[in-house]
Amino acid sequence: MEFSNSLIHWYLQNKRDLPWRNTTNPYLIWLSEIMLQQTRVAQGLPYFLAFTEAFPTVFDLANANEEQVLKLWQGLGYYSRARNLHATAKYIANELNGEFPNNYKDLIRLKGVGEYTAAAIASFSYNEPVAVVDGNVFRVLSRYFNIDNDISDGKTKKEFQKLAQEVLPINNPALFNQSIMEFGALQCVPKNPDCNSCVLNSSCAALQYKKVSELPVKSRKTKVTNRYLNYLILKDSDSNYIVQKREGKGIWENLYEFPLMETDELVSELDFMNQLTEIYFFNQKPTDFFVLNSQIIQHKLSHQNLYIRFFQLNFDVKLPDSKTLTEIKKLPFPIVIHNFMASNYFNSL
Repeated sequence: MEFSNSLIHWYLQNKRDLPWRNTTNPYLIWLSEIMLQQTRVAQGLPYFLAFTEAFPTVFDLANANEEQVLKLWQGLGYYSRARNLHATAKYIANELNGEFPNNYKDLIRLKGVGEYTAAAIASFSYNEPVAVVDGNVFRVLSRYFNIDNDISDGKTKKEFQKLAQEVLPINNPALFNQSIMEFGALQCVPKNPDCNSCVLNSSCAALQYKKVSELPVKSRKTKVTNRYLNYLILKDSDSNYIVQKREGKGIWENLYEFPLMETDELVSELDFMNQLTEIYFFNQKPTDFFVLNSQIIQHKLSHQNLYIRFFQLNFDVKLPDSKTLTEIKKLPFPIVIHNFMASNYFNSL
């Protein structure tokens, strides 16, 4: 088919040289695919290299403790991916003797492995003729075939999966899957694609009907909530600090943070510090306290806008379970707290 052949020809001339493309090792391909979910290649590549250096085999990853894994993952976001990655590594190492399933049907049963990831591993590692459908593939197919059905709808996703399977060359599935994803990432980009230089411009239906900017259609939007986080830097007489692990479901599960007071709305700096005058910490009153960042830090997640302030509270006694700054910096933190710790604010404490 002209469509498939054109994409493969384009890919062989334009593809990026990426380490996970130079192997059929399912461990490395699985690792890269989990990392690149909701992550740009430029951002994910350093993490991939760090992970493969620290954990060159699935056994190495399985034997690591969770804090090691989360620390290396720090900054990639969507930390459930890292926790699932670790759990699946343990399962493969301990239950499957380090051997990954060699087909889509069994791969999709692994924790944290969905339809796209299972298809990617099956085709790239074992050349199984199963089509991958990610955001890039949705975009290329919707534009080329002028499909304006809402990709947020489950029924539409099945239609795209069927179409992707139909255009997949059975004798070369791995190469085609790489081609269509790379084409979406580099050529058929979301905004302002260069259609004049596109190898498909003579047969692209969206270009013919002037609908490139309208496709793909995705109407459902995630509801975004605002949260107001006030972190307390409790510094004791030994210049040690209190940190705690976030437990339970929610953002940043199993990562560390400073003691937190969350408010329902943005409280003025003065009002919040007036609240602190009424609070005892470990049965102790701070000798003094002050805000460390005069400008509120805004941190956006996929479904939450966080407004963050840090307050330092000094004590003239030793606080229980306090840790040295050296110990704290070895722990995995949400990237916004990590960045604050690396800033002049924290280093000047």
